[in-house]
Amino acid sequence: MNDLLLLATLLGGPAHGYALKKRIGQITGHSDMHNNLVYPLLKRFVAARWVSRKTVPGDRGQTRERYALTSKGKEELLRRLEQFTPKDAASPDAFQLRVGLFGFLGAAARERIVEQREAWLTKRAERLNYLAANMELGEWGAKVVTFLRKQVDAERKWTSELRAVAQGQRRVRPRI
Repeated sequence: MNDLLLLATLLGGPAHGYALKKRIGQITGHSDMHNNLVYPLLKRFVAARWVSRKTVPGDRGQTRERYALTSKGKEELLRRLEQFTPKDAASPDAFQLRVGLFGFLGAAARERIVEQREAWLTKRAERLNYLAANMELGEWGAKVVTFLRKQVDAERKWTSELRAVAQGQRRVRPRI
């Protein structure tokens, strides 16, 4: 997931490692991505030629490394976005990242991703209904299950809306 986030963030244009880790924190709503994740990933991406690295002058006379997504990197990002495993279908973050980049995916990939998430939501709803019907949850446990069921219902409504929008949308090809 971190590799997808980093590659996707570079779609916005060349950036320094520091700016990338800050942007990812803003995108995810979490703290900045840690240096121990950002720089090893960038090193791997440069070695794979998915990302180029250029030394540029900094604001205070120092030099900085600026990273840019290559056409090979964009192809890899699109390939990875289109892959959507059962593990990804169970992850709200993996699903939402792909939805955020649906404009870069074709209609068939968008449809398949939404279908897989909806199938996971159906199974989740069945498990929660089973818990509610077959277990003594107590007052607080019942509140949690009720809340989770409402979340599933809300997301099912959202995925239905996504499906309608995604079917009418064309793919946007990122520019280098």
